[in-house]
Amino acid sequence: MTAPESSISDIWRPHVTVACVVADRDRFLMVEEEVNGCVAYNQPAGHLDDKETLQQAAVRETREETGWAVELTHLIGVHQWRSKEHGDVIVRFSFAAKPLSHDPQQPLDVGIRKALWLTRREIADLGERLRSPMVLMSIDDWLAGQRLPLSIVSSLMPGSVS
Repeated sequence: MTAPESSISDIWRPHVTVACVVADRDRFLMVEEEVNGCVAYNQPAGHLDDKETLQQAAVRETREETGWAVELTHLIGVHQWRSKEHGDVIVRFSFAAKPLSHDPQQPLDVGIRKALWLTRREIADLGERLRSPMVLMSIDDWLAGQRLPLSIVSSLMPGSVS
């Protein structure tokens, strides 16, 4: 007896997300957002959209959530975590970026209350209000000097620029 074929919709898939650790001296760019009626704090972060590279998604999410244009400098790491919010697995690509310019007139994504700059201590003091443990993990990785070249992340998608 042969096993029934599984359909594409039966295949388990994690959420693929990106985040940017944007540092300015001892402060990091963060967002204050409303998630399920509660205030949470995160780096500029979000889901990878169809037909975009991980790098494009990281730059886009940062602009949409903060009004900041950034230039990616490194890949910090790839983190995996099961969300308490929805129970699904998140695979997060964390990038380091430098701030280039800010557009204070840019409307922020729905749910984003404001962008703010906080020190590592202020971020750690947020405790359970952090959106996930990956927030502090990626900052600590960056502070420890973990920086991989952007060339380690490539895309073979037509029309993409890695």
